[in-house]
Amino acid sequence: MKVCVLASGSGGNSTYIETENYKILIDIGKNRKYIVEKLESIGVNPEEINYIFISHLHDDHISALKTFIKKYHPTIVISSEMFKELEDIHDYEHVLIYEDEVILKNLSVKCIHSSHDATDSRNFVFENGRNSVVYVTDTGYVNHKNFRYLKNKEIYLFESNHDIEKLQHGPYPDWLKKRVLSDYGHLSNNACSLYLTKLIGENTKKIYLMHLSEKNNTEELALNEINHIFDTYNISFRDIKCAKPDEPSEVIEV
Repeated sequence: MKVCVLASGSGGNSTYIETENYKILIDIGKNRKYIVEKLESIGVNPEEINYIFISHLHDDHISALKTFIKKYHPTIVISSEMFKELEDIHDYEHVLIYEDEVILKNLSVKCIHSSHDATDSRNFVFENGRNSVVYVTDTGYVNHKNFRYLKNKEIYLFESNHDIEKLQHGPYPDWLKKRVLSDYGHLSNNACSLYLTKLIGENTKKIYLMHLSEKNNTEELALNEINHIFDTYNISFRDIKCAKPDEPSEVIEV
């Protein structure tokens, strides 16, 4: 299995996952030109994308969806509630509706409810029997009932959106600060780190911190927080990086 975060942040989000049988995008923010260029930069022909999994309908996750589909015709994988809301998608014939799980050849995808101010928002766990990827972003909290699906996976793509103090003293208006900090907002550096102490295990190989706010966070703050929390819990794992808003990550192979 291969994983590459193409973009992660308020300006656009998209992640590439490749298995033995499939080439997949999780979300498709930014614009088509950006997505195509970044796919080609890692040796992927955009015409080979089989599926686009949609986590939720905020523009930074679907802004390139319509134009990409129009040219390359992948199958959209989307929940029934999101499908009802998404305008114009009915013009395209390649749609796979999910509820709680998608089963493809040699690949299962848990579609876990997240907590965000968007219709039926989801997070994902990809597993092919040997390898596993957890994708958790754009959520105000992680329901402990879902921990069983998230524990001891190989790759964690996990939201670390903001430093609480930097957000509270930052430029956002009060209503937006409250939204970000709410159960329907985003995970802070501290919350991300504490969740990961409960989730990572002996199979874990890589953590990428996702969706860092450009105004309310820095890579240094996010990494310092998770390293501090891991030290506090006597966790020695340190293969942790930050996903960038305008630059693909390394291609992770497991």
